[in-house]
Amino acid sequence: MLSQALEHLVSGIVTHPGDVVVRDKELRRGRMLEVRVHPDDIGKVIGRQGRTATALRTVMSALAGHEQLRIDFVDVERHGPRRR
Repeated sequence: MLSQALEHLVSGIVTHPGDVVVRDKELRRGRMLEVRVHPDDIGKVIGRQGRTATALRTVMSALAGHEQLRIDFVDVERHGPRRR
């Protein structure tokens, strides 16, 4: 549910919503959501001085409750092709 919520929020911000992919990973320290977006949209997702990314992390932390949650934003072009 958290990955779907994050994907919905990020898709509303970016110019290329079809390129938004959220991968849910379980790590030792908790859960990580990896957000991959089109290279042109990475600036929109991060925002000025990271304000948009911070706001997204705040909303997702509230939805996660007591669960440890980490969110990483990845530029598709810099880190290889898109995978699902």
